[in-house]
Amino acid sequence: MANNPYQDDRGNHDASITRTGGEGTVDPTRRSGPVTDAPGGPFLEGAGMTGGYGKSGPDILHDCTIAVEKGQIAVIVGPNGAGKSTAMKAVFGMLTLRAGHVRLDGHDISGLTPQDRVAQGMGFVPQTSNIFTSMSVEENLEMGAFLRRDDYSATMEQVYTLFPILHEKRRQPAGELSGGQRQQVAVGRALMTEPKVLMLDEPTAGVSPIVMDELFDRIIEVARTGISILMVEQNARQALEIADRGYVLVQGRNAFTGTGQELLADPEVRRSFLGG
Repeated sequence: MANNPYQDDRGNHDASITRTGGEGTVDPTRRSGPVTDAPGGPFLEGAGMTGGYGKSGPDILHDCTIAVEKGQIAVIVGPNGAGKSTAMKAVFGMLTLRAGHVRLDGHDISGLTPQDRVAQGMGFVPQTSNIFTSMSVEENLEMGAFLRRDDYSATMEQVYTLFPILHEKRRQPAGELSGGQRQQVAVGRALMTEPKVLMLDEPTAGVSPIVMDELFDRIIEVARTGISILMVEQNARQALEIADRGYVLVQGRNAFTGTGQELLADPEVRRSFLGG
């Protein structure tokens, strides 16, 4: 058995791919429920969402509603611990809702697992651990097309057009890229699934102001293609400037809702969340 290539050394030993600390928060035994027709309403909506992590954990979201129309940008902002990322994860199916529902493109998908929501048209980019560092840029993008059975070369060219630096560095290990370039890889990989909705959890975290502006410009370009954008962002003022719709969460509840410009002009929002 000593010559068996699968003996003792089985599996990928890259810590960026395999979790050495155990499984994540998604229940591997969970199975999807049915998808039902739910016509009307916004293109994507998480309505009246109440829930938290685990079957017996405390609720983090309390009757929270988040929505975005087709080809528009919706931004979730608020103080630390407000439940912003939790709200996005709830929309993506990463925690079980005790109340509320999620609708996408005229269908109730509340019973679907995250992987099945990807198949329905959701692309999700987490804040951290969102690339495979030992794999090349191009291999990362190819991983995004894992559900597809068609020729995805045209989509890859579109990603390279959106992020030209990725084409230049396509043979380079993604772990050698700068923080902003890694975010481009993560967004590009999500776009390889041809999503209807692109969900971004703090895409500009840890990048310079110049890189932040460039990423926001690319996000606007993606929305112009008809893809809806739902984004959690720590740079609230800059994010609201590009948002069609904005949501301010406080302790898992909707505190303020409006267009990006309305929230920027609201004296209470400015004083409490935008530094005056």
